[in-house]
Amino acid sequence: MTTGPNTIDTWNTYGAHQLARKVQLPELTRWDWGIPGAGPGVEALGDVNGLRVLDLGSGLGRHAAHLAALGADATAVDASPAQHQRAVTRYPVPIPGLRLLCADAVAHLNDADPYDLIYAVCSMPYLDPDRLLPVLANALVPGGRLLFSALHTNSAGTGPSSELVARPEILRLPGTTEDHQVMMWALTPELWEDLLVQHGLRLDTITVIDSPDPGNHVSYRLYAARRPPRASNRAGTVPTVPGR
Repeated sequence: MTTGPNTIDTWNTYGAHQLARKVQLPELTRWDWGIPGAGPGVEALGDVNGLRVLDLGSGLGRHAAHLAALGADATAVDASPAQHQRAVTRYPVPIPGLRLLCADAVAHLNDADPYDLIYAVCSMPYLDPDRLLPVLANALVPGGRLLFSALHTNSAGTGPSSELVARPEILRLPGTTEDHQVMMWALTPELWEDLLVQHGLRLDTITVIDSPDPGNHVSYRLYAARRPPRASNRAGTVPTVPGR
């Protein structure tokens, strides 16, 4: 992930806590984008067989491993060494089609060959859009897709911001009452769309994912965007995304 030092520290604390607990989570049988049992599943990605796929903020690596099993060439990248160690510990033997990488997302996207598909399960709100979005379009092949789920309203009912500012949210360590503060960009759909378009992407759909519990106000949005395919202009040249 592309995060500030404090956020990486918090996710390192989280990852170390989970490593110490030695909790053995099963492989995915249901793909969720933020709320278990709510919203679309892996079908939102379409057919991934043969595609170069990147998981941003991959954590334990289960999602990328799931796509590798479906025939994708999947790279799982996370900036937190502890979160990366969780994935390496879980998958000590190389899995065909799966690569686990501890790296800053922007640095990786600047160096890597373009991907057919980039996705993020709940991790985009922790990423600074001013750093990440300028490199995302050129990190996709023409026509390549970006899907990410983002917090819309938290469990206390606090809704999204129409300004490009991060706000503090609470990350609770599993199995404890210990809370840690993380900074998160919880933005309105209008602002997300403006940012995506500004940086060379086209928004296709927004899917609402609400908690089925009436007493829980948490809500996510699943954004599906793409890099427009290249098309010849009247002079016969091929336009590219600025900065390519």
